Amino acid sequence: MHTSFPLAAGSGSGYHPEQVDAFLASARSAYEGPGSGATMTAADVRRAAFAVKRGGYAARYVDAAMDRLEEVFFERERRASLRAQGEDAWWDETRALLSEVRGRIQRPRGKRFRRRGLFATGYRRSQVDAFLDRISDMFERRELGLKTAEVRDVVFHPQWRGYDEDQVDALLDAVVELILATR
Repeated sequence: MHTSFPLAAGSGSGYHPEQVDAFLASARSAYEGPGSGATMTAADVRRAAFAVKRGGYAARYVDAAMDRLEEVFFERERRASLRAQGEDAWWDETRALLSEVRGRIQRPRGKRFRRRGLFATGYRRSQVDAFLDRISDMFERRELGLKTAEVRDVVFHPQWRGYDEDQVDALLDAVVELILATR
């Protein structure tokens, strides 16, 4: 039996092979051109999630492939934007995104995002703030030494009345976009 990725070791869990293979087939179809009828963006790749099952594909190999796939789609989108709008417009959009991210990061610790309700959990505020402080330090040094995989793979523990996950995830997506845009 041929598999695209190594399977999880022993009785370990990994990504559901059929879901991964179906997603990659869709990505291939979308990449091969408009005649295929399929469309996909770098953001679609970034947001892809797969169920976990015993004996599935080893997550680290799939994650690495998804990182490369996102970069390929992002670069394709960047080139299309440069052709359509020009380089100045591209950098204007990138600077606007950077301004939005900095605005959020510069808020006081504990108040950077909306907090979840009284009986709801969200991301642990101290962990999110510490990660955003790290990103802020990189902005101040004018270097993005962080890799996209580090941003995608960051895990925050749950906390009652923690930060709203959707807002945090949207900011992390923007940080990934900035990293890709400034390569």
